[in-house]
Parts: sequence; C-alpha cells; structure tokens
Amino acid sequence: MFDIEAETLRREIRKRRAGKVLIQLPEGLKREGLRIAHLIEDEGALPIISADPCYGACDLASSEANSLSVDLIVHYGHSQIIRNAPAPVIYIEARAKVNVRETVKASLQIMKHWNVIGLVTTVQHIKMLDEAESILRRAGKETRIGDAGNLKYPGQVIGCDYSNAKCIEDDVDAFLFIGGGRFHPLGLAINTKKPVVAADPYRRTAYPLIEDAQKLIRKRWACICKAEQASIFGVIIGLKDGQRNMDAAIKIKDLLIENGKRAFLLAMREIKNDLLIQFPQIEAYVNTACPRVSFDEFAKPVLTVKEALVMLKKIRWENLIDEGWFSKESRIQ
Repeated sequence: MFDIEAETLRREIRKRRAGKVLIQLPEGLKREGLRIAHLIEDEGALPIISADPCYGACDLASSEANSLSVDLIVHYGHSQIIRNAPAPVIYIEARAKVNVRETVKASLQIMKHWNVIGLVTTVQHIKMLDEAESILRRAGKETRIGDAGNLKYPGQVIGCDYSNAKCIEDDVDAFLFIGGGRFHPLGLAINTKKPVVAADPYRRTAYPLIEDAQKLIRKRWACICKAEQASIFGVIIGLKDGQRNMDAAIKIKDLLIENGKRAFLLAMREIKNDLLIQFPQIEAYVNTACPRVSFDEFAKPVLTVKEALVMLKKIRWENLIDEGWFSKESRIQ
C-alpha cells in the first residue's frame, strides 16, 4: 500500500556507510518494518526496528539512536520539520499507493451545495491532489490549494500545522480532506471553522465532520471549565526533540502561581493517562508538548497552552476558536 523507496534507502546506506540503522515507523506503517529490515540487511547493515509509538516528524527517536549507537535513523511516513536533528536521519515519506478516484467522486454528493472547495491532505497522499482537483473541476467546482510556506508541500497539513488551509479559508466554501482517519480532518474543521468532508481511500468512503467538530469544541470548553476549579496543576514538558519547550512551561507555571494556583513541572516522553494518574494530588494539567495529545482521553483535564490562557483570562474563548487549537502555540508573549 505504501512506497518504501527501497532504492533511496539502499543509496543512503551506501553513501553514509551506515553499519547500524534504526528504523522508525508510525503505527500505520509498522507492518512494513520487517520488509525494510530485510532491505537494510541486504546492504550489509544491522537493522533495528523501533517498536515505540511515533506520532509525527517531531517525534524523532534521537535518544534511542544515541543509546543504541546507530549510524543512521530512517524515519518513515513524514516530511522533515526538524532542521538540526541531534542524530543523522533521512526522512522517507512513504507515499500511499491507493486510488482516490471513486472516493473523491463519492464526496461530490455531500458537497453539492458548495462551489469553491479547498483541498488538503497529508504527505502520503500529496500526489493525489492533482487528480482530486481534476475530478472536482469536471464536476463544476472551483478548487483552491493553499501554500502558507510553512510545510514542504502546498495543500499539506500535519497535526500541529494547518496553515496551508487557514491561508485560503476565506476563499472557500468547504474543505475536502483526502486520507485515512479522523484526526487530521477533525483538526482541519476546528482550525478553519469551515465544513469539512473526508475522502478516505482506504475505507472507500466519504463523510462530513461538522457534528464531530462541534462535539469536540463543547468537550474542550467543558475541560477548561473543570480545570478552572483546580488548585494544583502539573505543567508537562515534552522530552521529544520537536516538542520540548521549557520556556513555555516555565511561563505557564509562573502564570498559574500568579493566579493563586500551585504548579509543578513534569517531564515526560509519553503523555498518557496511566502515567498522569500516578500523581493523585494534581487536579489538572497544562500540556506544552504536542497540542493534539490534550485531545486524548484523560481522567483529569489536560489543557493546551492556549486553553490554559483562556482559563487564566489572558485570551478570550472567541479568540481561541478563531485561531484554532492545533496551530503552533507554545510561544507565550
């Protein structure tokens, strides 16, 4: 289903004379791990597959690479966003080999009342935007593909950056997201406040995200209101290379204390409920790492930085809705 770019992999191993290679894969690509390992073995190198979760290009296994003394990290499924990685790394985007034609055609019925459609996708499907655009135009739709300059490709979105969609949101009636899963199209709906239809080529179906986005907004507001009643906070510092923001954590801690709260810094690689419940005295958390983690299921409120600022009356709820949650938010002025 995915292009693992075998020749690129072989070429890079030879060029770098890598003797030990760490393979890092997101969950949807882990099934390709053994095949990739065989290719590396054929080049005379020792492959090691990282079995830990990988949530994005910011989640680079550099500490694991240093611990294992590898010569190279091969990071699959994402485009590069970390420019000065602490370990040698190559990014292989693993483009999907699926047909989007029927799925995009199925989305037309849902989008029949909208004329101008913005197209977005993840890096796996970036080459499919041209075909999707052609199908929509033949159906009488106008199309837009945004390029804000932050990401590698026009029309591309990642979990913490929807700038390519936001730069065209005033020019479109709705967005069509091409790809699998609900995470990215849901983030798109919240960030743009425009109707979003997802065209999933794996499930061969298309569906709207309007009700899901509204439900999530209500859930996040309830989370902020619950956190407002807390007196003891944990401020989470992410330990992953692309998510570490000590300055933001300290500033949030200081703001909480200024507002009569007690606050403690917690450093974590994986932000999970079973780890947070080990601190029963803490009543709510502020997450300064990847903002999308706050949207997972937790027993206690886990706010993003912007949500914490709403709680502390530093910004208005309306501004939070206008700016979206998933945008890069960790720099506090």
